[in-house]
Amino acid sequence: MARYTGADCKLCRREKMKLFLKGSKCMGPKCPIEIRPYPPGEHGRGRPKETEYLLQLREKQKAKRIYGILERQFSNYYVEANRQGGKTGENLLSLLERRLDNVVYRGGFAKSRDMARQLIRHGHIRVNGKKVDIPSYLVNEADIIDVKAKSLESTPFQVAKAEAGERPVPAWLGQDAERMRILVHSLPVRQQIDAPVQEQLIVELYSK
Repeated sequence: MARYTGADCKLCRREKMKLFLKGSKCMGPKCPIEIRPYPPGEHGRGRPKETEYLLQLREKQKAKRIYGILERQFSNYYVEANRQGGKTGENLLSLLERRLDNVVYRGGFAKSRDMARQLIRHGHIRVNGKKVDIPSYLVNEADIIDVKAKSLESTPFQVAKAEAGERPVPAWLGQDAERMRILVHSLPVRQQIDAPVQEQLIVELYSK
């Protein structure tokens, strides 16, 4: 599976904001965007003309980088969101939020979506009692996500259990830290998604 293998901190600097791709590092003084709050590269400190297309492109790139997916998969999500009817931008964000790696991250099992993907690929996560090792798996209402019994004593999950409650859990999810379980109360709506993305700009870009 194709995936980005470069420096995550460069992505935050390119978007001129913290995308929280590195877990606890993003909260500390060593976060590169705190030291160099401008895009990487020789011309990073320049001031490019902010055209309508540039604003739309940057918004799309920001969304892709927050959720850790590449162009083909992102465009497929857009096609599915457009097919569903209603507001395409809100449908798109809902689909991205329903990804299993995002749910594992939002539910407090992992410090970042990258870490969540690794836990899923290594077979530690179950959905409704069955092992699921596909990070892009879409959860549905009333699904129960938990940790394989043999994995509960491993360090990542012990740390997650100890730190439960330090990060807010979205209203559409429920967290049972004692049993290391995430409950999907409902499908996410835009008001429950705190991603700093202007989805209408993405819709305008793909509509051209």
